[in-house]
Amino acid sequence: MNTDRRVRVRFAPSPTGPLHIGGVRTALYNYLFAKQNGGDMILRIEDTDSQRFVPGAEEYIKESLEWLGIKFDEGAGYGGQYGPYRQSERRDIYRKYVKQLLDTGKAYIAFDTPAELEEKRKAVPNFQYDASTRGEMRNSITLGDEETRRLTEAGEKYVVRIKIEPGEDITVNDIIRGDVTINSSILDDKVLYKSADDLPTYHLANIVDDHLMEVSHVIRGEEWLPSAPLHVLLYRALGWEGTMPRFAHLPLLLKPDGNGKLSKRDGDRLGFPVFPLEWHDPKSGDVSSGYREAGYLPQAVVNFLALLGWNPGTEQEILGMDDLIRLFDLGRCSKAGAKFDYEKGKWFNHKYIQSMSDEEAANLFIPTLEEHGINPADYDVPHIVSLVKERISFIKELWGQTSYFFIAPESYAEKDVRKRWKAGMPQIMAELAELLAAQDDFRSESLEPAVLEWIAGKGYHLGNTMNAFRLAVVGECRGPHMFLITDVIGKEESIRRIKTAIEKITPAE
Repeated sequence: MNTDRRVRVRFAPSPTGPLHIGGVRTALYNYLFAKQNGGDMILRIEDTDSQRFVPGAEEYIKESLEWLGIKFDEGAGYGGQYGPYRQSERRDIYRKYVKQLLDTGKAYIAFDTPAELEEKRKAVPNFQYDASTRGEMRNSITLGDEETRRLTEAGEKYVVRIKIEPGEDITVNDIIRGDVTINSSILDDKVLYKSADDLPTYHLANIVDDHLMEVSHVIRGEEWLPSAPLHVLLYRALGWEGTMPRFAHLPLLLKPDGNGKLSKRDGDRLGFPVFPLEWHDPKSGDVSSGYREAGYLPQAVVNFLALLGWNPGTEQEILGMDDLIRLFDLGRCSKAGAKFDYEKGKWFNHKYIQSMSDEEAANLFIPTLEEHGINPADYDVPHIVSLVKERISFIKELWGQTSYFFIAPESYAEKDVRKRWKAGMPQIMAELAELLAAQDDFRSESLEPAVLEWIAGKGYHLGNTMNAFRLAVVGECRGPHMFLITDVIGKEESIRRIKTAIEKITPAE
């Protein structure tokens, strides 16, 4: 490959539904490679399959990648000098190359109907439309030029197929997998163009666009590897072998358990998203969960995905986008599939929340407080967040961890009542309330020694007394250090909650 050639990569999704998390990883790897090499990243929309087009899918793809910080230099919706960037808008361009392939004998017209092809498949085990069978079919090779012209002028529907010569070894040099060689005899004469909708198939459109958009590297999923030899042949047939991009076929994302490719069903079954954003299916009305709505931070998702099938060569796991761009190396991608460890994804989210400042986390938490009727201005929210932040993996968990700072408990955990609120405890708590009322300094560093000294002086059981105190204030025996809680809610509220608990809790037998 010419090392002076500018690095240009493309992400080319089909707008047939939501963007799968595997597609997100492909986009991410393209982005990292382009940015590391000072190159360009193109967004191309491959919408030649009009029957599978889903309204809103293209917008969903763009919003997903923008949320994750994966940015395009040019493409559909972004502009650029190589457009149009939607394949449905490039019909005139493709016709030129369909004609070139036909004129040079590298392709031929076939009139076989779907019914005729199906009949052939039934009659011939493992039927393949290729050099050994094309002479038995209804195409321009068997019909001749005059009959072919008559049928096309009469408006009979046809397809254009590549004419693959048998017995040739085709080698694909893959950055991840090395040289992959197959014999052309196992390839079929793939359809390149359909007259019915005047559009090429993926195979031809892909090659024409990559060439005209000067794509230097094609980084895509492993599932496209079987197509690579055909694409090599097409580059040759069109006379573009010298500008053929380098290929890199990424490992599959595998099920978290068992074997096979990760699917939406795995996410539904195990309770994790497989789409970046929540998706509302316009046809069925079904709603599928997304990483954003589930509470994942975009930088955590990027970090998690980057390490699924790629190893930076260090022990470091927390890698921001700048780190990933600096370290990314396609040669360190695995050939084997990567198990989708969704629990590790949660771990990354936890780590990124911990690295946030308390103020950042508090700002993300404020909408939840407002939903519960809490005025954040009445509280030191960053301080409250700081007391529990290490316990959470998602911002949405903060309410469950902190609600008692804002709202007094209305009920009490039965298991804690049975264990901690025995006969005689109401009297001890009444005494504690009197002690708290007598304290002039209610700061934790002053209150804690005073309470502990009182418990010791009375000969009360430390664990039972402190846990009953916690039960009265929190509603259950959980939370950060008790005197950090009283520090926040203050003297009057602490005493009020103790008195309420004495009235409401019936001592366990």
